Amino acid sequence: MSSEDITLTAGDAEVTVQPGNGGRVGGLRVGGVELLRQGDRFGCFPMVPWCGRIRDGRFRDGATVHQMPLNSPPHAIHGTVRDGAWRTARVTESEAVITYDLVEPWPYPGRVTQVVALGADTLTLTMSVETYDSSFPAQIGWHPWFNRNLGQEDVRLDFQPAWQEERGDDHLPTGNRLDPKPGPWDDCFGMPGGVDVTLTWPGQLELKVTGREEWVVVYDEQEAAVCVEPQTGPPDGLNTLPRLVTPLEPLEAATTWTWRRL
Repeated sequence: MSSEDITLTAGDAEVTVQPGNGGRVGGLRVGGVELLRQGDRFGCFPMVPWCGRIRDGRFRDGATVHQMPLNSPPHAIHGTVRDGAWRTARVTESEAVITYDLVEPWPYPGRVTQVVALGADTLTLTMSVETYDSSFPAQIGWHPWFNRNLGQEDVRLDFQPAWQEERGDDHLPTGNRLDPKPGPWDDCFGMPGGVDVTLTWPGQLELKVTGREEWVVVYDEQEAAVCVEPQTGPPDGLNTLPRLVTPLEPLEAATTWTWRRL
């Protein structure tokens, strides 16, 4: 099937899915109000087969060292699938299933499947990475750009992480865990009970980002938007906390956004 944009609807919510632009959710409108920052690089894009930065673009798999392109020098950032065109596998009024076959520069064959499911007050994103060939380390995550302001007051973030990963001068975790510090952030946090972050646009909308994974990166250093990124491991996780995709066991993750009017 084609890579044309897909529009999903449920209640007064509308989602645009863009298979041809990296498999991203290009927009989420609730009652006609757009919650995601607009633009080809924004919306909410999938981070696969890694999340955040890989130190110097290199990761080790057994005795083999692989080099990824340095698209955020001196590091490689946010995976490869956001740069490719996905294929549409199935669409209903409120759900889309899209797929992407991993290609170079990623050194292993595999398939990524993303399901975008819209309810009247929820959006659930589910992703899996599977292989029928060699096993390989991978990560799954999402990088939403939520508009900081919907026309009134700026959004407020509320979450209770168990720890914050200490960030080195190279923007990567040092391996030390700290008590959470106040923002602004470009930082990774640990939430062992699962990701649970509330965004509140006062007088307008409350939105919760939840998921079973225990890692979330919060980035709020830009004026236009804030990012709440649930993921299966920390930045540089292919080296420090790899999750293995095998022919018998795919890597799977999901995140749900739930909202209510205020």
